[in-house]
Amino acid sequence: SSLRFILLALFLFNICAFGLEVSHDGRAITINGERKVLISGSIHYPRSTAEMWPDLIKKAKEGGVDAIETYVFWNAHEPLRRQYDFEGNHDLIRFLKTIQDEGLYAVLRIGPYVCAEWNYGGFPVWLHNMPGIKLRTANDVFMNEMQNFTSLIVNMVKQEQLFASQGGPIILAQIENEYGNVITSYGDAGKAYIDWCANMAESLNIGVPWIMCQESDAPEPMINTCNGWYCDSFTPNNPNSPKMWTENWTGWFKSWGGLDPHRTAEDVAFAVARFFQYGGTFQNYYMYHGGTNFGRTAGGPYITTSYDYDAPLDEYGNLNQPKWGHLKQLHNVLKSMEKTLTHGNITSTDLDNLVTATIYGTEEGSSCFLGNANTTADATITFQGSEYTVPAWSVSILPDCKTEVYNTARVVFIISHTENEPLSLTWSWRPETIDDTLVQGKGYVNANQLIDQKAATNDVSDYLWYMTSVNLNEDDPIWSDDMTIRINGSGHILHAYVNGQYIGKVFYITQLVSLINFLDFYEFNFVHLCLLNLGSQWAKYGVFNYVFEQKVNLNPGKNLITLLSATVGLQNYGPHFDLIQSGIPGPVEIIGTKGDEKVIKDLSSHKWSYKVGLHGFDNQLFSKDSRFLSKWQTDEIPSNRMMTWYKTTFKAPLGEDPVVVDLQGMGKGIAWVNGHSIGRYWPSFIAQEDGCSADLCDYRGSYDNNKCVTNCGQPTQRWYHVPRSFMEEDTNTLVLFEELGGNPSQVNFQTVTVGTACGNAYEANTLELSCQGRPISSIKFASFGNPQGVCGSFEKGSCEGANDAISIVQNECVGKETCSIDISEAKFGSTSCGNIVKRLAVEAVC
Repeated sequence: SSLRFILLALFLFNICAFGLEVSHDGRAITINGERKVLISGSIHYPRSTAEMWPDLIKKAKEGGVDAIETYVFWNAHEPLRRQYDFEGNHDLIRFLKTIQDEGLYAVLRIGPYVCAEWNYGGFPVWLHNMPGIKLRTANDVFMNEMQNFTSLIVNMVKQEQLFASQGGPIILAQIENEYGNVITSYGDAGKAYIDWCANMAESLNIGVPWIMCQESDAPEPMINTCNGWYCDSFTPNNPNSPKMWTENWTGWFKSWGGLDPHRTAEDVAFAVARFFQYGGTFQNYYMYHGGTNFGRTAGGPYITTSYDYDAPLDEYGNLNQPKWGHLKQLHNVLKSMEKTLTHGNITSTDLDNLVTATIYGTEEGSSCFLGNANTTADATITFQGSEYTVPAWSVSILPDCKTEVYNTARVVFIISHTENEPLSLTWSWRPETIDDTLVQGKGYVNANQLIDQKAATNDVSDYLWYMTSVNLNEDDPIWSDDMTIRINGSGHILHAYVNGQYIGKVFYITQLVSLINFLDFYEFNFVHLCLLNLGSQWAKYGVFNYVFEQKVNLNPGKNLITLLSATVGLQNYGPHFDLIQSGIPGPVEIIGTKGDEKVIKDLSSHKWSYKVGLHGFDNQLFSKDSRFLSKWQTDEIPSNRMMTWYKTTFKAPLGEDPVVVDLQGMGKGIAWVNGHSIGRYWPSFIAQEDGCSADLCDYRGSYDNNKCVTNCGQPTQRWYHVPRSFMEEDTNTLVLFEELGGNPSQVNFQTVTVGTACGNAYEANTLELSCQGRPISSIKFASFGNPQGVCGSFEKGSCEGANDAISIVQNECVGKETCSIDISEAKFGSTSCGNIVKRLAVEAVC
C-alpha cells in the first residue's frame, strides 16, 4: 500500500507540475500549440492594496484582458541591502497567485529598473551609496547586486511553480526596461551591459521567453518590444520575433503644478485596432489600473500622489467609462478573429488619402480592417462590392469581411459621474519641534562640503537639515547694508533660516472670486490666496536646478545658517538619472552689495552639519502606538502655521464605495490614516492657468499628453484615496504633517459613488448601462434617432423613434444594477432620419 501511495503521489505531482509550452515566431505567441492574440493590462501591486487585487483583476478579465503585466519594485522589496520585504502590499507571490486564481496569464517585468514614475526608478538608494558603483552600465558592483535581486525573484517564483513552464500563469518575463532610450549615453559599456543582461537572464532557465522593451538591438533570444502612444509601425529587430507592444499609454501621469491629461477612448481604440491591423500579436495597456502612490513612492521629482493615468480602471478601482466598455467591445471582436489574425495571409491595399484595407485570409474565411488615418475627412469607400463609411482617425473591423461590427470612433458604452457626501471633523494639533535645531545648529554628521541628500538620508526621509555658521565683522569686505543669501538647489523644496529666523514672509490678498466659476471649489466667494512664500521656494516637474536668493540681516560675529531641504520624490528616468543631485548641490553664497560692487563669500566648503528627518517622524506622531500621544492640544487650532501636526478621528463612511479625503485648504505635507501613509499632499500647488479648452476633446489626430488637459487654475490634486482596508469599523485616526501652512477646518471625508450612468450607442449595437453595484433608480433621458449633446445635457434631435424611448428603457433597466438594450427600429420604432446611422442616448440615475 505504501508503494501504491508513493506512485500515486508521484503521478499527482507530475500532473500538478506539468507546464504550459510557450513559444513564439514572427506572427504570434503560441501557448500549448495554440497561437494567441493577447490583450494585457498593467496593474502594479504596490499601487493598490492587497484587498483590492481580486476585484481589480476580475474587472480586468471582464474587460477582455488575458494577462496582467506588472513591474517588480526593487526598492520596495529590498529597502536595505539583504533585508527583504514581501509582506502585505509587497506580497508579489500572492499577487501572482491572485492572477492565476482568476484564470489569467501574467507578464513579469523584473527590470529591476522600472521607471514607472516611481521613486528613483525602483532602485533602492543604498545602491547609490555603494563604493565604486555605476548604475545601469557594465560595472561589476552594480551587476552583482542586480543579478542577486533578479535571481532572488526568479527563484521565489520558481519555488511557487508560477512560470508557465511549471504550470503557472507567467508567460513572459522582462529584463531591464527602456534601456534603448538611453543606451548611447553609456557608450560601449552600455552595449556590454545589455549583452550581459541577456546572458544573465537566459542563465536563469525560466522556461518562458524574455522581453526587452524599447531595445532596438536586443540580443537574441531577447524579444524587443515597443512602448508609446502608437506602435502600429513598429518592427522587431528579429524577423522571428512577434510584434509586441508592452506599453500602450492609456493616459499620462500628473505632476505637481501640471494639468490633468486625458486620452480619449476613441484614440486608444484606434491605436489598438491599427496595431492588430498591421500584424500585432500582444498589446498591453499602461496603465489598466494606475492606482495611488502611497507613502513616499512617487518619483519624478514632482509626481503627484494620484497615479490614475486616465486608465480603464480608475484610481479607486471603478470602471472608467466609456474607456473600459469601448475597449471591452474591441477585445471581444479581436478575440473572435484570433484564428485568422494568427494564421491568415495578410494583404493590404492603399485606398488613397490615408485610407487602407487589410485582409487576413485563411482557407476557412477572412477578417478585414478598414483604416482611415486622415485627421479631418471621413471616408466613404467601396470594398468588395459594398459601401462603407469610415470616420476620420478610426478603424472599422469586419470579422467576416462583410459586416462592420465595430468602429473605434463610435463609442457605445456608458459615462459615469460621481457625487460626494462630506463628513465634518474635529481637530487637535501640536507643533513640530525645530527650535533646538535652529538654535544649536548641530547634526549627527559633519563634512567640509555640501552632500547630496540621497547620500545623507539613504532615502529614509524627505527631510534633511544643512547647518553651518559664518563669522563676520563690520570690517569684512562683504559687510554692507545690502546682503543676500543665494542657494543653488536641486529644484525640490527649500526652507531657509538665519539665526533662527525664517527668511521672508507669507503674503496674502483677499480676492473676490466668482461664485459661478468656483462653485465646486470654494465654500465662500471671499478667500485668502497664498501668492508667494519667500522663505520656502520650489520649482516644477523637469527642473533640476533652482536658485533661491533672499535678502538677509546678519549680525557682527557668529551667524547660524540653517537650511531644510525637502525632496518630492527622486528622479526616476533619463540617462544617468541616478546622478541627478537632490538636496543642495550648491554653491551657497553670501553676497554683499556696495553700489555697483558685489562681494561673494562661498560657504560651500565650510564645515556643514547634517541631520536627517524631523522630530515628529522620529517619534511616530502618525502612529496610534506613539509614546507621545498626550501632548496634542485641542484649543485654538492654528491655521496657516508651518511645521504643524494635526490629528482628528472619524468614522468610516457607510457602504463599500471608495473613500477619499478632501484636503482643500491644506498647504503641503504627508497624511496618514491609522498609521498608513496615504502619500504626500500638496493642494496649495495650483495647476497652470492656460492650456485647457471648454470644447470637447477632438480624438482625431495624434495624441500627446498636452492635447486634452483639464483643471487649469485648480489645485493639482485635491482628493486623496483612503483604501477601506486602511480603515477600521469603529474609530479611525487621520494625522497630517503640514509643512507650509494650511487650514484643516476645510478637510473632510467623502465617498466616490456613481451618480449617473449615460450611454450613447449606435443602431445594431447593444447598450450596456451599469451603476457599478448600485441599482438604477430612474431614467432621466432617453432618445432614439439623432440625439444631441453629452451626458448631463442630452437633447432630442430632429428625428425621433415612434415608440416612447424612456418607457422602453425604464422597463428594461429600473431596479437593476446592469441592463443591456438592443438598439433597433424594431424596438424603438421607425424614424424620419433618412439614411443616417441612428443612435440611442440614455441618462440613468443611480
